[in-house]
Amino acid sequence: MIPYLLLKTLHILSSTLLFGTGLGSAYYAWRAWRSGQLATIATTFRHVVAADWLFTTPCALLQPASGLAMVYLAGWPLGHTWLLATLLLYALAGLCWLPVVWLQIRVRDLAVQAERDGTPLPAMAGRYMAWWFALGWPAFIAFLAIFFLMVNKPV
Repeated sequence: MIPYLLLKTLHILSSTLLFGTGLGSAYYAWRAWRSGQLATIATTFRHVVAADWLFTTPCALLQPASGLAMVYLAGWPLGHTWLLATLLLYALAGLCWLPVVWLQIRVRDLAVQAERDGTPLPAMAGRYMAWWFALGWPAFIAFLAIFFLMVNKPV
């Protein structure tokens, strides 16, 4: 049972870090964007992109690995409805997150370039942010549902 409890602890910690970093990054990116201050946007998006590489990406990779290992050790069949729903919701969140990462990188690059050149942000940055915002909601809701399913494991 020790390997299962270690995996469970790792799974819970990485899910907390994944969700917390995602929510925190989204909050600061949105606040920076709403400020309209180019220097703030450039600096914040540099940090948001770095946080994605340092924290979100490793945790996003660890989550399915630790989760599936726990499923195996517990002897649960993958056909459980709550497990299938969790996997589908995680895939949905990932399909939203991958373009969000690309959008954040693009906004960062546009902001850094505009700051360097002393020009305003191009209109494309606003379109990127609209997509960023729209894709963030389904991922956020999917993670809330995943937490519910992981805690409750409804039959």
